[in-house]
Amino acid sequence: MPPARSKLSEWKPVPLPSPFVLRGRTVTLEPLNGASHTAGLWRAVQGRDEVWTYLADGPYASEADLRRALEEKQAGSTAVFFAIVPQATGHVAGYASYMRMDPANGVIEVGNILLAPSLQRTVAATEAMYLMARHIFEDLGYRRYEWKCNANNEPSRRAALRLGFIFEGIFRQHMIVKGKNRDTAWFSMLDTEWPARKAAFEAWLDPANFDADGRQRKSLAQLSGCIS
Repeated sequence: MPPARSKLSEWKPVPLPSPFVLRGRTVTLEPLNGASHTAGLWRAVQGRDEVWTYLADGPYASEADLRRALEEKQAGSTAVFFAIVPQATGHVAGYASYMRMDPANGVIEVGNILLAPSLQRTVAATEAMYLMARHIFEDLGYRRYEWKCNANNEPSRRAALRLGFIFEGIFRQHMIVKGKNRDTAWFSMLDTEWPARKAAFEAWLDPANFDADGRQRKSLAQLSGCIS
């Protein structure tokens, strides 16, 4: 872990994230690749147009269209995309990215999160978010980690709070997405908050926190104390 930066006078810009493999107990995140991930992702989301509701792109009419979109994401310079591959299946079931990257100020956002129905509300999905946060704070040394979503997206807002982000407010008429107004809910997590968030994540992810049927003994919210 980088040394604590107690004085802003000592601050130096941090590196941009790069395509990188992040491995956990239940999930692996690997650089998104149109050639290797399109078929699996298409199978995971085909016919489930609702997963695209709050994203800026999609749904796609064909696997070929999805591949072109993934290749554009793979080649883009404004976001770094990771495919989310649960260990239980070995098949891609979603993706997420680092975006709105500001290394000079140590600020970055996690976004463009697509979770197939099979990945939603799973340990793998939570561990994926943990791995991305840990990489940003501990490996790269960022100061602020952001989560933003459509203010109408209640599941995303609940997820942000559950994961330990702090609600900061609503930016009204912030964007136009798919021809509709978007008010944006802003959340953040700071480097000073990360040690406590990390402890909560690791306590929740511990196999001992789950019974023989896979039910959690304590929720992440209970362990983090962020929400009741």
